[in-house]
Formats: sequence, structure tokens, C-alpha cells
Amino acid sequence: MIKTWSYVEEYRSFRKKILISIDKTLKSGELFFGRQLKQFEKNFLKQNKFKYGIAVGSGTDALIIALKTLGIGNNNKDEVITVSNTAIPTVSAIKSVGAKAVFIDVENDYLMNADKIQKYINKNTKAIIPVHLYGQACDMKKICKIAKKNNLKVIEDCAQAQGAKFNNKYVGSFGDLGCFSFYPTKILGTYGDGGFISTSSIKLFRKARRIRFYGIEQLVKKNKFIKKYYANEHGINSKLDEIQAAILNVKLAHVKNFISKRKKLAKLYSQQLSNTPLKLPTEKKNCRHVFHLYTVYHPKRNLIIKKLRKKNIQIKVYYPFPIHKMKAYSNMAKNKNLHLPITERMSKGIFSLPLYPNLKYSEAFKFTRILKNILKAI
Repeated sequence: MIKTWSYVEEYRSFRKKILISIDKTLKSGELFFGRQLKQFEKNFLKQNKFKYGIAVGSGTDALIIALKTLGIGNNNKDEVITVSNTAIPTVSAIKSVGAKAVFIDVENDYLMNADKIQKYINKNTKAIIPVHLYGQACDMKKICKIAKKNNLKVIEDCAQAQGAKFNNKYVGSFGDLGCFSFYPTKILGTYGDGGFISTSSIKLFRKARRIRFYGIEQLVKKNKFIKKYYANEHGINSKLDEIQAAILNVKLAHVKNFISKRKKLAKLYSQQLSNTPLKLPTEKKNCRHVFHLYTVYHPKRNLIIKKLRKKNIQIKVYYPFPIHKMKAYSNMAKNKNLHLPITERMSKGIFSLPLYPNLKYSEAFKFTRILKNILKAI
């Protein structure tokens, strides 16, 4: 079977180092907020050229903590502008803090259409959450300009785009806060879950750090936490444990190689499928696409997937249902008849091709050959 994604081959290559690191961690007597976490936070900041940041329990937690850090959702009237073609956590985080998501349409590259933002801003609008979907950055120049003009906060959803750049600057460094995910399928994934929040503000950094641990101030002196069990504000429990941090420390040094392999596979797909009726992803001139996913479009998607599965090829759709069409979140829209034409059209035809660093080129060639034959026959 050719899988959409697999971690098994990757684990085999890092197994020895990972097991040594985990064993060392368990012997240290530190399970939370220990040396592995501190090392990871330091190195992740350095690699992405962020000023401040904290690791948390998941990408979802990162978004929730970011919203809480900015004081969004306290009065049940706050609104956050975002997109509907995204993972559920982008919107569930907004609802979890008591705010409302305001959905705007995307462009043909699946990314937030910045030109539509101003229309939806009102006195209740507090923030914008652009989603750097599939590995490519949104137009952060336009988005930040609009935010500044209207005194709005910006939280970047970077879950699928670690290492991506806009105007030669890493995503996660444009907004007030950047949120990352270390779910296993991501550019840098652990074998459990985890997340990260980046910021250039020392004030926001300290508040986010408190919120991730019950609102407790975690003062640091000489690289040692001075803990006092006293909540300064309402927080949550969101810890990246030492074992997951240990795994991430092993893999962090290989992120550039992971991205390089993804880009090579993406190039292969673009070359092999260029003369087919598929709508292929493109890389903007001012962006560095990291190809977390290689997502294509065809109006007969379901038929194509059905035929590929018969050939023992696994295909995934990210995402088949826009959030505003889901029962859990449809009532968040001001207009119950909300229509996002590009978002809705794309959701009916998008699907993602097998793509992960350890996918063999021979498998990728085989897949494209089978796919091209299917496309000719439908």
C-alpha cells in the first residue's frame, strides 16, 4: 500500500537516538518542565528566529492560550475573523474562549483573501487568525496592515507551515502570536502531541507562560524554575512533557532535511502531473512553500479516490466540510445563509496526495502513473 503518511520508516532511522534520549529523560527524574523542554524551547526559537516562545500540550492549546493571552472572549461578544477551510481546532479554539468566528472566503490558493477582511470588521472585532494552510504563508503584509489600521490583534495559525516564509521571514513572526502544532503528521511531529506559541512581546510571553500552567508565575533564575503554587490569573493545564520534548529534540535538527525532501517530492508531482486536468498547487514568488500537504483539485474527486483505493493507494481529503457547514459551528455565522463560493467549491474537489519525507521516489512515480491512467479514463 502507498500511504498518505507514515511515521514508521522515520522512526526506524531515529530509533536508537530517540530511545537513548527517552531513557536518559526517564532516569533524570524530570517528567515536566525539565531540561528537555528548556532545550527544545531554546533551539526552536533559534531555528525559527523567534524572540520568545513556549511549548504547550497541543496546537489547539496554543490557539486557546493565544486568544486568552490577548483577552479575547471575555464578554461573549468578541469576534475573530478567520477562514472556514481549515482544521476544526482553529475555530473550536475561538468558541472555547467564548468568542465568535467570522468567516471570510479564500483565494484560489486556499489562503485567506485579505482584500475581504475590512468588510467584516466592526466594533466587536478583536483579532484576525490567518491560516497558513498546506504549508504556504498567507499575505501577511496586507493582513498586518489591515490589523494595524483597525487596532486588531493577529494570531497566526502555523500548524501546517513550520519553516514556511513570507518575504523571507518565517511564519509565526508577523503577528502578535504564532501557534504551531507538533502532531505526528506535521513538518516537525512528535509521537504524541504538542504545540508552541511564538511572540516578540515579553509581556505576552510571560502571560502565555502563566496561562499554560494554571496561571502560576514560573520565574526563572539561573535556568531554574522557581515555582510557587499560587495562581495570578485563570489558566489551564497545557504541558509538553519531557518525553515528547526529548523526541522533538532529536528530530529538530533534521527539519531542513524534512522540508527539502517534501519539496523534492512536490516538484516530482508537479512535473509528472502538469499536463493533467488536476488543479495543482503553486508556490508564490514571495513565499517559501514547505508542502506539509500537496493538495490538488478535480471535480470528480470522489470517483478518483475510489479508483485509487482499489489500487491500494491511500488518499486523504483536508478538508471535506467547511467549518461553517458543520452543525457544531454553523450557528456562529451572523448570516445563517452564509455563502463562501471558493471555499465551498474547493471543498468538493480537493484531495491530498501521498507526501512525507520517507516516501520513496519509486512509490511517488508509481502513484503518478496510476493517477494519470485514472484521469485519462474518467
